[in-house]
Amino acid sequence: MADTALKSTAMKSVGGLLARQGILVAFVVFMVGFALWNPRFIDIDNVFGVIRSSAILGVMALGVTFVVIGGNLDLSVGSMLSFSAIVVLDLHENPAFGPALAIPAMYAMTLALGALNGFLIGYLRLNSLIVTLGMLSAIHGLTLTYSGGQNMDIANQSETWFGVFGRGSALGIPVPVLIFAGLAALLGMILAKTPFGRKVYAVGGNGTAATFSGIPRARVVFATYLISAFCVATAGLIQASRTMGAQNTVGQGLELEVLAAVILGGASLLGGSGTIFKTVIGVLILGFIQNGLLLAGLEFYVQFVVTWIIIILAVWLDIATKRGKLWSPIA
Repeated sequence: MADTALKSTAMKSVGGLLARQGILVAFVVFMVGFALWNPRFIDIDNVFGVIRSSAILGVMALGVTFVVIGGNLDLSVGSMLSFSAIVVLDLHENPAFGPALAIPAMYAMTLALGALNGFLIGYLRLNSLIVTLGMLSAIHGLTLTYSGGQNMDIANQSETWFGVFGRGSALGIPVPVLIFAGLAALLGMILAKTPFGRKVYAVGGNGTAATFSGIPRARVVFATYLISAFCVATAGLIQASRTMGAQNTVGQGLELEVLAAVILGGASLLGGSGTIFKTVIGVLILGFIQNGLLLAGLEFYVQFVVTWIIIILAVWLDIATKRGKLWSPIA
């Protein structure tokens, strides 16, 4: 009898762990599977290479996590990345600015776009899907207008310190990885440990109840879009610094990958749930899946299909562990 009770308690403990960390379990399973398939997968240079290449997507996903937890969407981040990269490169080459002034100017302009999103969605209560979908096209047009349809490049790359953000390293760790990790730690603490973070969860969980509780819903939503824009500006800085140039469509399509990483990390499209830590895991899953398939020698078009299948399996595992069943109880 005691043994049965002990086994039952142990199973409940394991089940509880899986329910809380299902996506982390999926990540470990994928890592072990790919490592057994190809030992090069866990080589330290390969691991840092994957994290470094995922940093741009990851930094953007950190900001979008706030927006999604707050009960909204941001589909403008891809176009906003293109705008940020083009602007900082253009101002870098302007003798009146240079890198020291180009960076804060780019942040200010990108934050203005985020503020516009926040105003329309937070204060005017417009639908976030419609607004940010429209902003996607508007910002793309703004980028083409600003650049005259031309790509941007830094002429004298050896004479500027601008490359440190995308190409530099500190203590053997690539700077993009350090930026990603530092921003994740900061935003994770803000979301989990501050009154503002609790307000974001409250607004996303039930905006009406949050308003009646005295939480300034419009202000919170506005702030989430500012955070998203700040993260996009940071990603644009890394992108421009890494390549020392950019096409005016460099961010095209990234909004869907960013949203996939956030949802893969367990954030609900209905709002009110999600964490920065799990978003980081979602980003890494996407990055390591693509890297593992590349090392396996699969063609790029096959990688798209396999990646989709693995994402579906990962999300299914996460949901199944939370409800304790592989199939929906309604089915």
